Amino acid sequence: MAALVDDSWEHKAACRGPQATVFFPPPHFERKSEKLKREAKARNICSQCSVVTDCLNYALEIREPHGIWGGKNEVERRQMLLLLEVEAS
Repeated sequence: MAALVDDSWEHKAACRGPQATVFFPPPHFERKSEKLKREAKARNICSQCSVVTDCLNYALEIREPHGIWGGKNEVERRQMLLLLEVEAS
């Protein structure tokens, strides 16, 4: 894994550290209520993050298929990409 530059958006992200686990599904089955609760925790962290826009833009750019990025889950990001494609055409 490449070292992060101190002034990179990744280095400034509020999700760094042990709380990062709430941003991705666990390796075991997750009930819908558990998923919603986990995602709410992640979104709360994102709402206080100074680089949330950079994070979301990165996830959209690389078409990240998993997790909460920039306060959006994979379904929401997929919808955003579809809207961007429609607007571009």
